[in-house]
Amino acid sequence: MNLPLLQSLTAFVWAEADMLDHHEYGAWLDLWSPAGTYIVPIDPETTDFDNTLNYAHDNAAMRSARVARLTSGESVSTQPMARTMRNVSRLRVLSDDGSTVVLRGVQDLHEFRKAHRHQYTADVTWTMTRNGEGWRIERKVLRLINSTDTLAGIGFIL
Repeated sequence: MNLPLLQSLTAFVWAEADMLDHHEYGAWLDLWSPAGTYIVPIDPETTDFDNTLNYAHDNAAMRSARVARLTSGESVSTQPMARTMRNVSRLRVLSDDGSTVVLRGVQDLHEFRKAHRHQYTADVTWTMTRNGEGWRIERKVLRLINSTDTLAGIGFIL
Protein backbone atom coordinates (compact mmCIF):
# COMPACT_ATOMS: atom_id res chain seq x y z
CA MET A 1 0.00 0.00 0.00
CA ASN A 2 1.28 3.45 -0.95
CA LEU A 3 0.50 5.37 2.25
CA PRO A 4 1.50 8.86 0.96
CA LEU A 5 -0.82 8.36 -2.04
CA LEU A 6 -3.72 7.28 0.17
CA GLN A 7 -3.11 10.22 2.52
CA SER A 8 -3.13 12.68 -0.39
CA LEU A 9 -6.34 11.22 -1.81
CA THR A 10 -7.98 11.14 1.63
CA ALA A 11 -7.17 14.81 2.21
CA PHE A 12 -8.67 15.61 -1.20
CA VAL A 13 -11.99 13.79 -0.69
CA TRP A 14 -12.32 15.13 2.85
CA ALA A 15 -11.83 18.66 1.52
CA GLU A 16 -14.44 17.96 -1.18
CA ALA A 17 -16.94 16.81 1.47
CA ASP A 18 -16.25 19.90 3.58
CA MET A 19 -16.78 22.20 0.57
CA LEU A 20 -20.16 20.61 -0.17
CA ASP A 21 -21.29 20.75 3.47
CA HIS A 22 -20.39 24.44 3.64
CA HIS A 23 -21.94 25.30 0.26
CA GLU A 24 -18.58 26.24 -1.29
CA TYR A 25 -19.81 25.22 -4.71
CA GLY A 26 -17.42 27.36 -6.74
CA ALA A 27 -14.46 25.68 -5.05
CA TRP A 28 -16.14 22.30 -5.58
CA LEU A 29 -16.55 22.96 -9.31
CA ASP A 30 -12.83 23.79 -9.49
CA LEU A 31 -11.99 20.26 -8.29
CA TRP A 32 -13.25 18.78 -11.56
CA SER A 33 -11.51 18.22 -14.85
CA PRO A 34 -13.41 19.83 -17.74
CA ALA A 35 -14.45 16.39 -19.04
CA GLY A 36 -15.39 15.05 -15.60
CA THR A 37 -18.72 13.33 -14.93
CA TYR A 38 -20.77 13.21 -11.73
CA ILE A 39 -23.02 10.13 -11.70
CA VAL A 40 -25.69 8.88 -9.31
CA PRO A 41 -27.17 5.74 -10.88
CA ILE A 42 -30.56 4.30 -10.00
CA ASP A 43 -29.45 0.72 -10.65
CA PRO A 44 -26.74 -0.01 -8.07
CA GLU A 45 -25.16 -2.68 -10.30
CA THR A 46 -24.98 -0.78 -13.60
CA THR A 47 -21.73 0.11 -15.27
CA ASP A 48 -23.37 1.46 -18.44
CA PHE A 49 -24.27 4.93 -17.18
CA ASP A 50 -24.95 6.32 -20.65
CA ASN A 51 -27.71 3.81 -21.40
CA THR A 52 -29.47 3.53 -18.04
CA LEU A 53 -31.51 5.92 -15.91
CA ASN A 54 -29.59 7.96 -13.37
CA TYR A 55 -30.54 10.44 -10.69
CA ALA A 56 -27.62 12.48 -12.01
CA HIS A 57 -25.27 12.13 -14.96
CA ASP A 58 -23.65 15.55 -15.08
CA ASN A 59 -20.93 16.89 -17.31
CA ALA A 60 -19.33 20.29 -16.59
CA ALA A 61 -22.29 22.28 -17.94
CA MET A 62 -24.80 20.26 -15.90
CA ARG A 63 -22.71 20.55 -12.72
CA SER A 64 -22.60 24.33 -13.18
CA ALA A 65 -26.35 24.43 -13.85
CA ARG A 66 -26.99 22.32 -10.73
CA VAL A 67 -24.91 24.72 -8.63
CA ALA A 68 -26.69 27.75 -10.16
CA ARG A 69 -30.08 26.21 -9.32
CA LEU A 70 -29.02 25.42 -5.75
CA THR A 71 -27.70 28.90 -5.09
CA SER A 72 -30.23 31.02 -7.01
CA GLY A 73 -32.92 31.01 -4.34
CA GLU A 74 -35.50 30.48 -7.09
CA SER A 75 -35.96 26.71 -6.77
CA VAL A 76 -38.63 25.67 -4.29
CA SER A 77 -36.89 22.33 -3.75
CA THR A 78 -33.78 24.08 -2.44
CA GLN A 79 -35.44 26.59 -0.09
CA PRO A 80 -34.55 26.71 2.66
CA MET A 81 -31.14 25.34 1.77
CA ALA A 82 -30.49 21.95 3.34
CA ARG A 83 -27.88 21.64 6.04
CA THR A 84 -25.70 18.61 5.41
CA MET A 85 -22.93 16.77 7.16
CA ARG A 86 -21.11 13.95 5.45
CA ASN A 87 -18.54 11.50 6.62
CA VAL A 88 -16.26 9.86 4.06
CA SER A 89 -14.42 6.73 5.17
CA ARG A 90 -13.27 3.21 4.24
CA LEU A 91 -11.04 4.60 1.49
CA ARG A 92 -9.13 2.16 -0.71
CA VAL A 93 -7.03 2.72 -3.82
CA LEU A 94 -8.27 0.30 -6.47
CA SER A 95 -5.81 1.20 -9.20
CA ASP A 96 -3.02 3.62 -10.04
CA ASP A 97 -1.50 3.72 -13.51
CA GLY A 98 0.78 6.66 -12.78
CA SER A 99 -1.58 9.35 -14.08
CA THR A 100 -5.05 8.14 -13.08
CA VAL A 101 -6.10 6.76 -9.71
CA VAL A 102 -9.35 4.99 -8.85
CA LEU A 103 -10.40 5.36 -5.21
CA ARG A 104 -13.39 3.74 -3.51
CA GLY A 105 -14.97 4.64 -0.20
CA VAL A 106 -18.23 5.12 1.63
CA GLN A 107 -20.09 8.37 2.21
CA ASP A 108 -22.63 8.74 4.99
CA LEU A 109 -24.56 11.96 4.48
CA HIS A 110 -27.06 13.46 6.90
CA GLU A 111 -29.41 16.18 5.67
CA PHE A 112 -31.58 18.47 7.80
CA ARG A 113 -34.23 20.60 6.13
CA LYS A 114 -37.68 21.81 7.18
CA ALA A 115 -37.52 20.00 10.55
CA HIS A 116 -36.75 16.64 8.91
CA ARG A 117 -33.56 14.66 8.84
CA HIS A 118 -32.66 12.18 6.10
CA GLN A 119 -29.68 9.90 5.74
CA TYR A 120 -28.07 8.91 2.44
CA THR A 121 -25.36 6.28 2.43
CA ALA A 122 -23.42 5.59 -0.75
CA ASP A 123 -20.57 3.53 -2.05
CA VAL A 124 -18.47 6.11 -3.91
CA THR A 125 -15.86 5.63 -6.60
CA TRP A 126 -13.67 8.56 -7.63
CA THR A 127 -11.52 8.43 -10.75
CA MET A 128 -8.92 11.16 -10.39
CA THR A 129 -6.03 12.45 -12.42
CA ARG A 130 -2.91 14.07 -11.11
CA ASN A 131 -2.82 17.83 -11.53
CA GLY A 132 0.61 19.11 -10.51
CA GLU A 133 0.77 18.45 -6.78
CA GLY A 134 -2.98 17.91 -6.54
CA TRP A 135 -5.90 16.09 -8.11
CA ARG A 136 -8.80 16.62 -10.50
CA ILE A 137 -11.95 14.51 -10.50
CA GLU A 138 -12.53 12.73 -13.82
CA ARG A 139 -15.53 10.75 -12.64
CA LYS A 140 -17.41 10.36 -9.39
CA VAL A 141 -20.01 7.62 -9.05
CA LEU A 142 -22.24 7.52 -5.96
CA ARG A 143 -24.16 4.27 -5.60
CA LEU A 144 -26.81 4.96 -2.98
CA ILE A 145 -27.55 2.00 -0.75
CA ASN A 146 -31.29 2.58 -1.26
CA SER A 147 -31.15 3.85 -4.86
CA THR A 148 -34.00 1.62 -6.03
CA ASP A 149 -36.28 2.83 -3.22
CA THR A 150 -38.34 6.00 -3.22
CA LEU A 151 -36.06 8.89 -2.33
CA ALA A 152 -37.07 12.16 -0.73
CA GLY A 153 -36.49 15.29 -2.82
CA ILE A 154 -32.76 15.90 -2.88
CA GLY A 155 -32.10 19.64 -3.02
CA PHE A 156 -28.32 19.44 -2.64
CA ILE A 157 -25.33 17.74 -4.18
CA LEU A 158 -24.74 14.23 -2.91
